[in-house]
Amino acid sequence: MDMINIAVLVSGRGTNLQAIINVINRGGIDGKIRIVLSDNPEAYALKRAQRNGIKTKVVHYKEYRSKDEYEQEIMKYIDNYRIDLIVLAGYMRILSPNFIKKYPYRIINIHPALLPSFPGLNAQRQAIEYGVKISGCTVHFVDEGVDSGPIILQKAVEVKDSDDEKSLSRRILKYEHRLLPRAIQLFAQNKIQIINKTRVHIKK
Repeated sequence: MDMINIAVLVSGRGTNLQAIINVINRGGIDGKIRIVLSDNPEAYALKRAQRNGIKTKVVHYKEYRSKDEYEQEIMKYIDNYRIDLIVLAGYMRILSPNFIKKYPYRIINIHPALLPSFPGLNAQRQAIEYGVKISGCTVHFVDEGVDSGPIILQKAVEVKDSDDEKSLSRRILKYEHRLLPRAIQLFAQNKIQIINKTRVHIKK
């Protein structure tokens, strides 16, 4: 089976990146991370990549005159490395419609809520404040809306009466680390089928 080329975009600690690296190292993903790109030169995720021999590149937003110029630089690396799948793993910038249109159904994101509930920032806090009994995480394709693309996988997580934002975040994160590599492998195996541009069917 052909191995897919993966690019991971990061902004912070990189725990989801580490989860992907661990599964690749165990042979659980038919793919290779060719490059890790970050908008944050201080992102610990960069160290995680470097420790595993993965090429990294900081594309610092402040060094570019416009969002378009900034994204053109990212696209250059994605195209040079012949990337099949772009994974947003704690990447804190909204991608432009032009970027998304260039890579249709080739960008996936992990979100710490059961979409379509609680899109955007601070999803765990939103869940606590709303008082839901079930939250979780979602892997979805990125479209031009905010956390609104076709859902690939979801995992429900109980919200306990004793939970605060931090404790709920920690428990959800454990499942993010399982769900995101699984979605990448489904993509690598060509098992993800898009129906009517909105629904995902997972082939057996």
